[in-house]
Amino acid sequence: MKRERLSVVANEQVGPYTLLRVRRGGIDPGVPGQFFMLEAPGRLLPRPMSLCLAPPRELAFLIDPIGPGTLALCALTAGEDLHVLGPLGNGFELELECPLLVGGGIGIAPLPYLSERLGSPPAVLGFRSDRHAVAAALVPNAQICIEPTLVTELIPAGLDVLACGPEPMLEAVRAIAPNAQVAWEAPMACGYGACYGCAVEIDGVLKRLCVEGPVLCAA
Repeated sequence: MKRERLSVVANEQVGPYTLLRVRRGGIDPGVPGQFFMLEAPGRLLPRPMSLCLAPPRELAFLIDPIGPGTLALCALTAGEDLHVLGPLGNGFELELECPLLVGGGIGIAPLPYLSERLGSPPAVLGFRSDRHAVAAALVPNAQICIEPTLVTELIPAGLDVLACGPEPMLEAVRAIAPNAQVAWEAPMACGYGACYGCAVEIDGVLKRLCVEGPVLCAA
């Protein structure tokens, strides 16, 4: 884990999302599924973001501009600086025989980097509109569905599922793939377990996703 002030390389639109590319500096990209705390200038609290891509000398984050913090990050332009802390949390286990990536909406954010590390396995991705589905181009070998079709309808049996998306989708994935690895989403203030802001109840047990997750075994 390291905190550095990094400069923005580019800010690219991917459908309704923003791909924010920053210089890597001395920060390690970590394991797919881990996250980073990104702090835009003038914002009181950083925002947790999964690493989307790790090209040479860069880190790239796919961001959905839905609130003041994410809007501030998406407004950054080339040459501006932001603070980046990470990698944090626990990522996906990569020693798998037959991986299948499953993503929903902005939950596809960690899947491009995960796909690269796993050698471009098959993926199934669900979106609420064709405009959102533009982001599927970041994930090779992906089958896409648009609401009202659910991404869980595309999951075949017998594969090692690695999933990220909204909670209802993850609960549905757990029901059909008990051995899946699922990356949970939650608001975070610190990113390293001090504030308990990311504690969520899973099967009756409270878990701090920033230290016990965000990737957990579904069973």
